[in-house]
Amino acid sequence: MFLVGSSSHTLHRLRILPLLLLLQTLERGLGRASPAGAPLEDVVIERYHIPRACPREVQMGDFVRYHYNGTFEDGKKFDSSYDRSTLVAIVVGVGRLITGMDRGLMGMCVNERRRLIVPPHLGYGSIGVAGLIPPDATLYFDVVLLDVWNKADTVQSTILLRPPYCPRMVQNSDFVRYHYNGTLLDGTAFDNSYSRNHTYNTYVGQGYIIPGMDQGLQGACIGERRRITVPPHLAYGENGTGDKIPGSAVLIFDVHVIDFHNPSDPVEIKTLSRPPENCNETSKIGDFIRYHYNCSLLDGTRLFSSHDYEAPQEITLGANKVIEGLDRGLQGMCVGERRQLIVPPHLAHGENGARGVPGSAVLLFEVELVSREDGLPTGYLFVWYQDPSTSLFEDMDLNKDGEVPPEEFSSFIKAQVNEGKGRLMPGQDPDKTISDMFQNQDRNQDGKITAEELKLKSDEDQERVHEEL
Repeated sequence: MFLVGSSSHTLHRLRILPLLLLLQTLERGLGRASPAGAPLEDVVIERYHIPRACPREVQMGDFVRYHYNGTFEDGKKFDSSYDRSTLVAIVVGVGRLITGMDRGLMGMCVNERRRLIVPPHLGYGSIGVAGLIPPDATLYFDVVLLDVWNKADTVQSTILLRPPYCPRMVQNSDFVRYHYNGTLLDGTAFDNSYSRNHTYNTYVGQGYIIPGMDQGLQGACIGERRRITVPPHLAYGENGTGDKIPGSAVLIFDVHVIDFHNPSDPVEIKTLSRPPENCNETSKIGDFIRYHYNCSLLDGTRLFSSHDYEAPQEITLGANKVIEGLDRGLQGMCVGERRQLIVPPHLAHGENGARGVPGSAVLLFEVELVSREDGLPTGYLFVWYQDPSTSLFEDMDLNKDGEVPPEEFSSFIKAQVNEGKGRLMPGQDPDKTISDMFQNQDRNQDGKITAEELKLKSDEDQERVHEEL
């Protein structure tokens, strides 16, 4: 509709494509409003709905998308974009529309509605369009503008809310989790992550998302809300995508950044408090520790807490009992120390997440070390503080019958612990540990240990070295 075409088009073609209206050779001088009863000199514009917000107005060379109804003075309709369920999408001010429509669209805002009265010399003149527009016809248009952009447009990012603390901003190669609402420029929704109850997760600057979103997420903080306006040449172009995003559409994304990280990120450790007394020993791999923790997502969503169980968590550091990032963050702590740990997903639950933990989520821990016990060397269940007695079997054989059953073995080991001569592996059930020790010493598995069977692990290790040599 209102397209300028060659005057060589035939009436037959016009009847087949009545919507392709031809602009004849006309005078294009600027007109003025005429005295009452006199012919119109220019387009008459009635702005009968003006939106409150108008961030930009149509200018010469802009690409617009709009709907219209076209009628004659008597109200008879001659054309309508609504009948075709297709918006007009065209550049204004470059001669592709009749002059009256070009002028009538100038200065319009998105969602504005106008009534245009176009005099014949700014429409189809004294010739008209055979079978559709009679000669010297004044044309009446009801127009609603739905979109406007220019090929020179760039991505526009407007910060709606930025948290007061922003230690780091999104940059290329970061992995970002964010929620969004997506609308067209007229407010029509086309997609949102909230309806799926799942964040959109992607790398930034790697070409996984439309270029405009790649650019628009740069510089965002965790917890930030921003509006990203993307022109079509940085979105889905002339063709659009699916049935919700038409061709040449400007897209608006209202984004909430939940968290982001980089695959090279380590565990971030911040000491919240230390005990006032000197700390000569800190936690290390192999130590048995007890600690309290609170775990949440970076947006504050609470996940887990040891306080829910009214008892500290117990682990041996380095034994792969907790996620790697937490294990690292618990090392080097003093008893009574409190820390904040930020654990990236590659050191937590990865892309798949875990029960209650979303995939690719950065985790925030607040931990407090309650107690620490030195661990045992790898493979040991019990260690002596000093060299054991040279008459170890005789001391263990309480009834002196030349055999040590499980009861005697257990009583002996517990006595050594109670007397401070040795200690069992921390964090394990003592009876279970002693039972495992007995099974290791009972070489023939006959339920008793003899002098020939009893060997210290250090002696066993030494014998194994000689065998290998």
